[in-house]
Amino acid sequence: MGVFRSAISKLRKGLERTRESFVSGLRSVLLGKRLDEDLIREIEARLIRGDVGVRTTRRLIDGIRADFKRGKMSRGEDALDYLKREIASMWTEEDRRLRLAPEGQGPTVVLVTGVNGVGKTTSIAKLCALLRGEGKRVLLGACDTFRAGATRQLEVWAERLGVEVVKGQQGGDPAAVAFDACTAAKARGVDVLILDTAGRLHTQDPLMRQLEKIRKVVEKQIPGGPHETLLVLDATSGQNALRQAEEFTRAVGVTGIFLAKLDGTAKGGVVVAIREATDVPVKFVGVGETPDDVEPFDPNAFVEALFAE
Repeated sequence: MGVFRSAISKLRKGLERTRESFVSGLRSVLLGKRLDEDLIREIEARLIRGDVGVRTTRRLIDGIRADFKRGKMSRGEDALDYLKREIASMWTEEDRRLRLAPEGQGPTVVLVTGVNGVGKTTSIAKLCALLRGEGKRVLLGACDTFRAGATRQLEVWAERLGVEVVKGQQGGDPAAVAFDACTAAKARGVDVLILDTAGRLHTQDPLMRQLEKIRKVVEKQIPGGPHETLLVLDATSGQNALRQAEEFTRAVGVTGIFLAKLDGTAKGGVVVAIREATDVPVKFVGVGETPDDVEPFDPNAFVEALFAE
């Protein structure tokens, strides 16, 4: 229970802007009001503005309207309770833990991807800190050889966290860095190898082919790898994050999502939209600026934090 309360506390802080603009607005509109068609349309507009997504909003509003017409729902408070229940029920008991290599068949390889500017390197640092806190030995691979300063940015975080980085030359072959990183990870007996890759879009064919080349190198070097392909999304980008989730899932076999900058958005409802649009689980959320400001995603904690008073 203490861990759950801690998760809610961090998420409440991280979702403060969303709660102030979205949930507080809903509460002020609904509490003490009788439900009618005008109020239902207002709920719909606020859900859309909160980036819950058109598909999810339509489903939620259809449910409210159906219960209203049947006489099962008459007050604004009823609609608020319905939203909490329905949003919480969207997540099944799926495994949202990081995929690890089988015992004795390590190291685990985590491939991290996403477009430039989403907070990918910072998210890698947070994931590294989380794993280090669990007692795991971590190695980083700087496969983003395209962006000037990318390797140095990763090195700065590595120095702070006390881990090593395998790197190559600026403009060099990212797959060669991946090969060297896999070789080093096996030789040094680390538990987890995290590979940073160049920010890319699914429409950028050369970069996507390079990402596939990295995957093939990893597969040959470490059986079963990459065990996890994490897509980093910027929560503040709203519907752009949703589109990226859909596109990357189709293009590169994403197995999990790291939702960064959740604390910086007034539209945290995008978590709901991503769940509706893809079958890829959100596994981690960034709820602050320090390496410790990361939480494994817990749907129950998320809903409790989102609708907290």
